[in-house]
Amino acid sequence: MSVEVKGLKQLEKELEQRFGREKMQQVSDKALKDGAKVFVKELKAQVRTFSDGVGHSTGGTYEEITISDPVTVGGSRTVKVHWRGPKGSYRIIHLNEWGTVNNPNPAGKGAIATALRNAESAYRKAIKQAIERGI
Repeated sequence: MSVEVKGLKQLEKELEQRFGREKMQQVSDKALKDGAKVFVKELKAQVRTFSDGVGHSTGGTYEEITISDPVTVGGSRTVKVHWRGPKGSYRIIHLNEWGTVNNPNPAGKGAIATALRNAESAYRKAIKQAIERGI
């Protein structure tokens, strides 16, 4: 299902004229950060189920989830949710998400995809609320 919104460019232009480009970018950045926090909360809930320090787990997959500062990529403001920390968990995230030949179904398989699905409506709500507060 897709939706086509007409007049979006005009709306953006009018908002920038009323509030200024800098103010609109601040509002956008705050909304992105709020939305990312909602997603990270759900992601941590999903990751917690298999990253509990039992067995070979060091807990790095849970502890090292990080939100980047907003940046412009391809003309759009963006934040990244990634793994950064001393345990180097970024190296194994894809193995937990997709599995390997020797272990095709690890305990955390699909945790990121599940978090994306579960947090979608809460993410949109957080973005909407942040924009409403900012304007």
